[in-house]
Amino acid sequence: MIPVMVSGGVALAVALFGTPLFIRFLVRRQYGQFIRQDGPTAHYTKRGTPTMGGVVILAATLLGYFVANFVSFLRTGSTPSVSGLLLLFLMVGLGMVGFADDFTKISKQRSLGLSPIAKILGQGGVGVVFALLALQLPNSFGQTPASTGISFIRDLNLDLAMWGSVIGLLLFVVWANFLVTAWSNAVNLTDGLDGLATGVSIFVFGAYVLVTMWQFNQSCQRVLAGPRCYDVRDPLDLAIVTAAIVGACVGFLWWNASPAKIFMGDTGSLALGGALAGLSILTRTELLAVVIGGMFVVIVASSVIQIGFFKISGGRRVFRMAPLHHHFELLGWAEITIVIRFWLIAAVFAAIGVSIYYAEWIASA
Repeated sequence: MIPVMVSGGVALAVALFGTPLFIRFLVRRQYGQFIRQDGPTAHYTKRGTPTMGGVVILAATLLGYFVANFVSFLRTGSTPSVSGLLLLFLMVGLGMVGFADDFTKISKQRSLGLSPIAKILGQGGVGVVFALLALQLPNSFGQTPASTGISFIRDLNLDLAMWGSVIGLLLFVVWANFLVTAWSNAVNLTDGLDGLATGVSIFVFGAYVLVTMWQFNQSCQRVLAGPRCYDVRDPLDLAIVTAAIVGACVGFLWWNASPAKIFMGDTGSLALGGALAGLSILTRTELLAVVIGGMFVVIVASSVIQIGFFKISGGRRVFRMAPLHHHFELLGWAEITIVIRFWLIAAVFAAIGVSIYYAEWIASA
């Protein structure tokens, strides 16, 4: 428990006190946000606000994680796990794709960064490496960081390897990349109002701190093996990473809340989305994540519905604008009202997800 608290505390402090320093650096370099012309007119005042704040979130998460592991090494002699390092690899890798996108926007002074193909290739490249490594590197118990089983709270009776090891591996790579792309784009779409994606991420990853700590306490290597234990590799280290992400987001939100002094940019949104996808895979909660991260799912669904209905109806719209938060802006809701209400909905989704998780454990007795 102490390493988890250290991880979150260090990351919070780094983000809280490091963000204003990064803001001053970005202002000196004139690295500001460009605003899309077809968005709500109220956003024009945000033009020039420093972006790429995701760099701070990544730095705070990494420092929190490694400081906590150093403390853990001094106390117990333990070292960083394969699962924790893989999760950080996915998070940082997608963050680098987002950084390339943000830097392209700034250097070319436009609201569009990398081309869709370049962004997908970047996300896919990182996702493929993550997926391949996640099925390798077994520990002394024969556990690999991930499995080829589709999971809800645990692996279900749907194993992608049922069609053979090679086909199973290929299907898992496709499945993992679908999750990585879906979640990273979901967080990216949510990052449209001051503090919205950051606040939602706090609730989502906060729920995963509880999940990973529970998995550690009920690990099949710590308690009697049976239907109530969890066959997850390195849950404590995953909790340390997750706590660092929560701390980093809390510290960053101090400066990202309305009126935002800095935006996380694609650097932060793709990194957080990748971390959520990785957590769902490594904790065997791929489908449960849809509930815990329900606010992100709603945002994506609003865009899918808008685009689909627009095409099949010959130009008609369901919402005034997608994603959903912009629809409420055009209805006249104040930005801060939308953000707080969406935070509340995110908290409800996260609470429902954790409740389902615990209820399954009770029912399996």
